[in-house]
Amino acid sequence: MIYQYNAVKDKCPLPLVKMRVLLNKMVKNDICIMQISDAGSIADIPNYLTKKGYHFSQKKLSDSVVELQIKQVS
Repeated sequence: MIYQYNAVKDKCPLPLVKMRVLLNKMVKNDICIMQISDAGSIADIPNYLTKKGYHFSQKKLSDSVVELQIKQVS
């Protein structure tokens, strides 16, 4: 399943909290695609994902928006 979350208008810590809810729903091979623009979220979310062992990629969509693709591997 592919989960989508546009958090461009949300401010930290809301994107992290909502992302954690989505990650808890995910099963193996599910993907979460989210867009973030808040500076705190852009710094905190990749750090969180790395610490928790998630496989993810990120790309810059514009000067202020980053898209993350997170894959559930277990």
